[in-house]
Amino acid sequence: MRKPLLQELAARAEADKPLRVGVIGAGKFATMFFSQARRLNGLHLAGVVDLGRDKASQALRRAGWPAEQLDASDLQEAMEKGSTWLSEDADALLSCEGVDVIVEATGDPVAGIGHALKAIEHGKHLVMVNVEADVVAGPLLARRARQAGIVYSLAYGDQPALICELVDWARCSGFEVVCAGKGTKYLLAFHASTPDTVWEHYGFSQAKVTGGELNPRMFNSFLDGTKSAIEMAAVANATGLQPQPEGLNFPPCGQDRLAEVCRPRSSGGCLSRSGTVEVVSSLERDGRPVSADLRWGVYVCFEAPNEYVKECFNEYGLQTDPSGRYAALYRPVHLVGMELSVSVLKAGLAGEATGGPTAFVGDVVATAKRDLSAGEVLDGEGGYTVYGRLQPSATAARIGGLPIGLAHKVTLLNDIPSGSPIGWSDVRYDPANPAVLVRRELEQAFSLED
Repeated sequence: MRKPLLQELAARAEADKPLRVGVIGAGKFATMFFSQARRLNGLHLAGVVDLGRDKASQALRRAGWPAEQLDASDLQEAMEKGSTWLSEDADALLSCEGVDVIVEATGDPVAGIGHALKAIEHGKHLVMVNVEADVVAGPLLARRARQAGIVYSLAYGDQPALICELVDWARCSGFEVVCAGKGTKYLLAFHASTPDTVWEHYGFSQAKVTGGELNPRMFNSFLDGTKSAIEMAAVANATGLQPQPEGLNFPPCGQDRLAEVCRPRSSGGCLSRSGTVEVVSSLERDGRPVSADLRWGVYVCFEAPNEYVKECFNEYGLQTDPSGRYAALYRPVHLVGMELSVSVLKAGLAGEATGGPTAFVGDVVATAKRDLSAGEVLDGEGGYTVYGRLQPSATAARIGGLPIGLAHKVTLLNDIPSGSPIGWSDVRYDPANPAVLVRRELEQAFSLED
């Protein structure tokens, strides 16, 4: 029988065989992981790679790592000494024989796909913080990982993995999942938000914006709906929950009304179907705050199969809709990178994923934020030209939709009206781009299975 993860980690520490982890991308998510990883005896952060080595050093120091533990010279020497190697060389980290688990946290879908392919080639378990890459090519990458005998995992602490955990709990308990998702701040006007307007919607002071390390494109991706679409596509592909034909509706909803709102329209709710994903808004449509909002949390709604279970829902205080038939369970917060070690330990010690794609049922299509003209260059997620809209993958395939993760630095061939999807045929792209090749292979492989 396998030991609990922490016991197994402690045993590896005692045997001087730590679980060695490499991280690519030293942004906020990774920094939060660094703050907790140093507290786990038996976990060795062997290397951190970033396009700016100084940025990696600053992230680690901010997270509490002493300067003497950071080493910029040699990866093998760092592993022998138990220090952390800092570099800009991702290939060296990915090919290093002693590294067990790779955390891909760049947020760049093209780079992430390349790193994932190399991790799989070199037999490294892969924790994909980079959900942008996962939605472009995750089902194919996960299949290749399984064929190679390694783990491909979503990142625990990020909302998709936590939602997958709730869905798994409900199904293992014998319930039919009606809906699963998360909360966010949403108004219809946010779809047109740009990096120039994003801060006024968040209400941040100028001092906070200029004094911190806030990335306007990243925050804008959360605001304009792209990140929600990406995360729900990842959940759909990991759980088999089917996106609604219209994608996401972002209904205003607090924690106390989840079971009432997130049920099928035929039963009085807002869903076009059962067995789907939805994101609830922390704002009413007029901008007023929703009471008891779920902005930072995740949830699952499920259905009682009979009257007896309905009675049990009531007896044990579950939050239900007025009929008592639909119930909801939620987690009000997620701790992002501070929980990431759960994925790292499960992958490296137990050979298990904290959620990961098993099908291709959800996609995210680039959609015009404004009227766009032929000749314009798209600037991708969180930018000025496009946002991502969740679609069933079959719908995206039928319209030839361009994935939001590949809608960057490509030139429009046609005029696109505001709010309209953009297709592969609407842009000039490089068909030999490795990320494009992997995406096209995914489309072909999974369309043959339908």
